[in-house]
Parts: sequence; C-alpha cells; structure tokens
Amino acid sequence: MAPSTLVPVIDSLREISEDGTVPKNVRASVQEVMLLLSQPADAAMKVSKALQILEEITDDDNMHAEARMQLMNISSMLE
Repeated sequence: MAPSTLVPVIDSLREISEDGTVPKNVRASVQEVMLLLSQPADAAMKVSKALQILEEITDDDNMHAEARMQLMNISSMLE
C-alpha cells in the first residue's frame, strides 16, 4: 500500500482521535495506529498490525455505534 493511499485512512483516524465522545483508551489506540501507519516500514507489516489493533478496539463495549462503524470502514480501507 503506497503512502499516498494511507492519507485518507490517517485523516479518518485523526477524526476519531479528536472526538471527545470516544473512550480515552480507544483514542489512544487510534493514535497508536496513526503513528504506526506514518512510520517508514514495510507496508504489509504496518497494515497487518494496524488491522489487528483496529479489530481489538472495535470490540470495546463503551464505544458508541457511530465510532465503531467508522473504525470498521477504516479497516475496510486498509484491506
């Protein structure tokens, strides 16, 4: 996945990380994914790790449905 392809993904993640209604632990994980995707490393490895983290946080019971759907859409963009 080319770095330019990741720009919309990172922008979407930034929206979630700045949303005050999203639980703090979820925002922290989203910021971790943003940092991971912006680092120069093997694209396949970055995407795989990002998908793993996103899968874990979509299971958070405290998250509202809208944020969960945004994270699922981001996961689809990465796949």
